[in-house]
Amino acid sequence: MTTAPLTGRLDGLLFFPVTAFAPDGSVDLDTFRAHVRAGIEAGAAAVFACCGTGEFHALTPEEFRDCVAAAVEEADGRVPVVAGAGYGTALAVRFARLAEEAGADGLLAMPPYLVVADQAGLLRHYTELAAATSLDVIVYQRDNAILTPASAVALARTDGIIGLKDGLGDLDLMQRIVSAVRAEGLDLLYFNGLPTAELTGPAYRGIGVTLYSSAVFCFAPDIALAFHRALTTGDDTTVNGLVDVFYRPLVELRAQGRGYAVSLVKAAVRRGGLDVGEVRPPLSEPAPEHVDALMLLVESGRALLKELGA
Repeated sequence: MTTAPLTGRLDGLLFFPVTAFAPDGSVDLDTFRAHVRAGIEAGAAAVFACCGTGEFHALTPEEFRDCVAAAVEEADGRVPVVAGAGYGTALAVRFARLAEEAGADGLLAMPPYLVVADQAGLLRHYTELAAATSLDVIVYQRDNAILTPASAVALARTDGIIGLKDGLGDLDLMQRIVSAVRAEGLDLLYFNGLPTAELTGPAYRGIGVTLYSSAVFCFAPDIALAFHRALTTGDDTTVNGLVDVFYRPLVELRAQGRGYAVSLVKAAVRRGGLDVGEVRPPLSEPAPEHVDALMLLVESGRALLKELGA
């Protein structure tokens, strides 16, 4: 683990690898390592291991520890490794400490399990999690963990909390959060954390949220990187073209099944030649025709990039 602050190291496309499982259902660390290594070599700016796309919910603490350690070894200091942490506060703290022992650079704090807490409870949860290790923490806003602007300000004042990842998609709320934190003279890193963040990338950039996670990078890093480059440089022709022929249809396809934000991505990685196995229950495999449709979208995206010379 590097001693450099995580805040200055998250700049570029963020890679959320899937977790590989063997035919018997156990974690396949060799294949996971290959997946992480390929992503780093393709140009990932950071590895977010064992998070949503990595099926954090389905991993035992021991499996989690082993996967995070493997990601850290593969990264070898070239890019930061951020690990997921979730469930109730006690378990989240346990996962956080396992991640720290494994050499992670930071934590992505996912929503607490099951309960819908009030703002005071959420703040207590994230404050205790941040205090449990020396790792920097990014809070993942979605589902049952939605913050008010005042709560975001309180988190920005909390030692160890450096960022807020938004998986809700409420731009009005995000604008108010960004404004409230800025008005207090505080800083947070903001991330677009929607399942296919590229679709809303231009809108989020309009309110100053430039970092985002890319599930597409798992199975089509060339398309993901080309889009990121175009979005960053103001190449609207490439951005709009990829939205029209690839990202919008992908979001519509993703909506065809429950859990497709993970299972469809994992199936596409397998179709790309790396056997990362199936998803664990309670997720289920996508319909074969939907995987076929996704691979046709990948072909269309690559054909457009070739046509544009991007």
